[in-house]
Amino acid sequence: MPRRVTMPGADELFRPTAKQAKKKAGSDDEAQGAVVDSGRVKHDEKMTVYLTADELLAVEQARLQLRAALGRTVDRGRFVRAAIAEALADLDAHGTDSAVAQRLSST
Repeated sequence: MPRRVTMPGADELFRPTAKQAKKKAGSDDEAQGAVVDSGRVKHDEKMTVYLTADELLAVEQARLQLRAALGRTVDRGRFVRAAIAEALADLDAHGTDSAVAQRLSST
């Protein structure tokens, strides 16, 4: 049985590789040293995370929902990096009152 090779689409082949500055009006996150997700760049470090089937399904559904809303491909890695950046920024801003700290203290 021959295996079919899938090739990346034009979006992936011709995507920008340089970090683009996207600042909201009145936002000074970078000036305050806030953590921002790295987006679509080559990453040198790797971390493995194990998820339950329900958690993975929730990530996939969120990814597809964002893809439909934004009209562009959002891969799992980029989604997770963005979520981590949000959690770290919230932790930096609110400390033990952050959503991630509250979630971890309740488990």
